[in-house]
Amino acid sequence: MTASRESESLAPGCGGLAFWVVGFILLVAMPLLNILPPEDSWLHLSDFSLNRFGKFLAFAILALGLDLIWGYTGILSLGQGVFFGLGAYCMGMHMMLTIGKESVYGSDLPDFMVWNQVKELPLFWKPFYSFPVAVIGAILVPMLFALVFGFFAFRSRIKGVYFAIITQALALAAWLVFNRNDTNLGGTNGLTDFKQVLGYRLSEPDTQRALYVLTVLCLGGAYLLCRWIIRTRAGRVLVAVRDSEQRVTFSGYTPANYKLFVFVVAAALAGLAGMLYAPQVGIITPAQIGVLPSLEMVIWVAVGGRGSLAGAVLGAVSVNYGRSILTNYFPELWPFILGGLFVAVVLLFPDGLIGIMRKVKERIGTGKAAAPSQGKREGG
Repeated sequence: MTASRESESLAPGCGGLAFWVVGFILLVAMPLLNILPPEDSWLHLSDFSLNRFGKFLAFAILALGLDLIWGYTGILSLGQGVFFGLGAYCMGMHMMLTIGKESVYGSDLPDFMVWNQVKELPLFWKPFYSFPVAVIGAILVPMLFALVFGFFAFRSRIKGVYFAIITQALALAAWLVFNRNDTNLGGTNGLTDFKQVLGYRLSEPDTQRALYVLTVLCLGGAYLLCRWIIRTRAGRVLVAVRDSEQRVTFSGYTPANYKLFVFVVAAALAGLAGMLYAPQVGIITPAQIGVLPSLEMVIWVAVGGRGSLAGAVLGAVSVNYGRSILTNYFPELWPFILGGLFVAVVLLFPDGLIGIMRKVKERIGTGKAAAPSQGKREGG
């Protein structure tokens, strides 16, 4: 990332108007398009489309945290899917416990426990009867896990490709653990068939609309939090760690502390994203935790533009929207398309979509500035 790009990212007024315009579109315009126009109108936004876009925005919250740790601090983490899964499972456990007699077997135990002949609810499930505990746990559990893992990793001075490898191993280990039936977390099928949250039926359009609005608000809060962090002195130290960790150490700072801080913040945002994802999609399985999902999350940020918060959001939404469209027509080719997209980003437009937009804007500005001067010369 160039110096001009850094100064633009850290500039106090950068993106203020765009933030409010996009916020208005997401928070007001899209829900109104879902409610007001008749269903046969081309302006009508279906319940399915609104729900799908809410899922994309939940992914965008995760992408913001990943951009903090990778784009601004230079630490490539290939295990963000683990923290996303922990947040989703915490909320999923609460929703499974609220099914009650509506379950297939009419038991207070989740159906998969009945299949596995579990006679009593495991002790670690019981706190999740409480909705506040589920919400707090969805954020706090990933944070604590990241704190312990990051403490030992950063204190051991593991960095660069080695950190990427151990986080990838973490994702693989978590996937293997969550796939086991004896963990009492649903095994390969995960947690599914959620019925309600806080007494509101998830099948109702009003509930899904409320979840969408909540996701937009959380995304706005996450964006402002990340923006505040990168403007502070700590944010400038994070950028300095990315550019030259050795100089930061010589300046009297302890890079390990700052890296641990941003790693925990990214985990919290991933947990928040997982918590919002589970009720909107209705399922969470180990497939969302493993190595491949974590790699895809890196591609979101790379496509949008690493080192740009707006780019992280744009990349998460655009890639996942493209996935939802292309997998309908070319489901078997999607992994190759995704891999080709990542190669294209690395080789052709390393600054991502935000970089392309910035260059187009600069060329338009240069063209407008050149036109008057040329006319002046001709008139003279």
